[in-house]
Amino acid sequence: MEVTATSRHYVDRLFHPDPQKVLQGVIDMKNAVIGNNKQKANLIVLGAVPRLLYLLQQEVLGSDLAMGTENNIKSLVDCHIIPALLQGLVCPDLIFIEACLRCLRTVFISPVTPVQLLYTDPTVIPHLMSLLSRSPRTQDYITQIFSHCCKSPEHQTVLFNHGAIQNIAPMLISLSYKVRMQALKCFSVLAYENTQVSMTLVNVLVDGDLLSQVFVRMLQRDLPIEMQLTAAKCLTYMCRAGAIRTDDRCIVLKTLPCLVRMCSKERLLDERVEGAETLAYLMEPDVELQRIASVTDHLVAMLADYFKYPSSVSAITDIKRLDHDLKHAHELRQAAFKLYASLGSNDEDIRKKITETENMMDRIVSGLSESSIKVRLAAVRCLHSLSRSVQQLRTSFHDHAVWKPLMKLLQNAPDEVLVMASSTLCNLLLEFSPSKEPILESGVVELLCSLTQSDSPALRVNGIWALMNMAFQADQKVKGEIVRALGTEQLFRLLSDRDTNVLMKTLGLLRNLLSTRPHIDQIMSSHGKQIMQAVTLILEGEHSIEVKEQTLCILANIADGNTAKELIMTNDDILQKIKYYMGHSNAKLQLAATFCISNLIWNEEGSCQERQDKLRELGFVDILHKLTQALDPNLCERAKTAMQHYLA
Repeated sequence: MEVTATSRHYVDRLFHPDPQKVLQGVIDMKNAVIGNNKQKANLIVLGAVPRLLYLLQQEVLGSDLAMGTENNIKSLVDCHIIPALLQGLVCPDLIFIEACLRCLRTVFISPVTPVQLLYTDPTVIPHLMSLLSRSPRTQDYITQIFSHCCKSPEHQTVLFNHGAIQNIAPMLISLSYKVRMQALKCFSVLAYENTQVSMTLVNVLVDGDLLSQVFVRMLQRDLPIEMQLTAAKCLTYMCRAGAIRTDDRCIVLKTLPCLVRMCSKERLLDERVEGAETLAYLMEPDVELQRIASVTDHLVAMLADYFKYPSSVSAITDIKRLDHDLKHAHELRQAAFKLYASLGSNDEDIRKKITETENMMDRIVSGLSESSIKVRLAAVRCLHSLSRSVQQLRTSFHDHAVWKPLMKLLQNAPDEVLVMASSTLCNLLLEFSPSKEPILESGVVELLCSLTQSDSPALRVNGIWALMNMAFQADQKVKGEIVRALGTEQLFRLLSDRDTNVLMKTLGLLRNLLSTRPHIDQIMSSHGKQIMQAVTLILEGEHSIEVKEQTLCILANIADGNTAKELIMTNDDILQKIKYYMGHSNAKLQLAATFCISNLIWNEEGSCQERQDKLRELGFVDILHKLTQALDPNLCERAKTAMQHYLA
């Protein structure tokens, strides 16, 4: 094979005494090999790879090459540096192995390196595991590589299956702080949202102590903050994955107070961000932890300080400080909103405490229109959490006209923001919310109807849920607008939606539309045939008890109409279905079906004789008679009432 002078020139530059020239040489070489296999082969023949590896071993240039810009790292990755470095790990020389690992570490922690490259060759992970015990340096570099390259449940599983826990656990009592710290970071990444890892960790012994006890010792105040925070994360993740109970002393008395400390003014801004986000995650599902946190170290007031960056004083005196504050300001606000959302997700008193914190509602409202999408999402999560409170809907939400920025947010936002914003809107549309009226006047119906056509089941649910709340005890004008904007075609499409939540909420909407006699008669006169068809299909289909109960309740509403009830009386198929459900083994379904009959029998005008006779012929009286002996007190009562209508 002919080796060209140009190829030789590239390799010669790698031997130049000036490190900058060498660096430029690597970049030029990278550009030359892109898409040129012949050039690549030439350079390999001329010994470019060993020379690159040698350069990487030299502290200065090795670091320069790999620590350089993202472009340098990209050049190295494009030059296939990773397989070459991994190849170097089979060398018996420990110093050479450490040099390769140091470079691999630097290359892998760069955002431009695809982490998947660590997993392409299945022999790599077991080999790295076997190198862990060689020296403190191999431990430091390898755990850093694992932490940075563990980005998914699949990665967690690969590392777990290759013995990551057993191999890394002893490092937690290493004499080297660096090694202890990297092992801790690695465990936090492995345990995050992973039940298998967390359940295993909880039983691991390190030098006779349970791993959770080792983590708890690392929470001590005299240890470096980074260690306290990471140990608190490990315990938090193990708790959320179900390996440690939320009422365990190590959570209530150690982890939670440590995370609250991380939120205080004394801490650096990035520590406060991490502390608040971890604490929000820890107590998200647990009301007891929320209550404890809310009365620990004035946490609610402490978080108000997160909104005071960049501070005006530092703006004048210290440009560097201002730059630092600005960088963290978004993250701080996002973390505070997340923590407020978590704190206020269940307890009424905590919500009150949050809304009474200085300018809190104004801060949330301005958060909804921030440039950072993450802050907007966190602000709307916080608003959603507070909107679960009847009291807040009636007071602070109304006073601050929260619905206006919320509606604006709904016009044009990514799905995750839309889901939260539309959930909040559902609460603002409840009948006791003073915001309901102005929202109705703002033309929200079209917007909600468009959500029901989304590909996302969560958005379809929220769109239909909000319409359901809107239709509750609404006047004919609002109901008419909903039916018109949604369109019967879409309404019936939603009634056959695969998602049970969508179906349930659509039935709820239909039930709310079909309430009060004039409304029932009016809607059934224009859409009766299709509604009866949909009801029949659901009652015949494979649906849950809840779905069928809701459908029978809709029938009971139709049976309560003046003219609408004829649609049931003239439909023998439906009457047979009602009869079937009156004899069903589930009392809820029996009760709902009995309601239908009760409404069909009942009539104030006294013109019900014909209906009563037909129902008697079909055997309904016998069934009612039997149900007066039912064990369920509600069912028994309803059957007796219906029988009295007969006798009246």
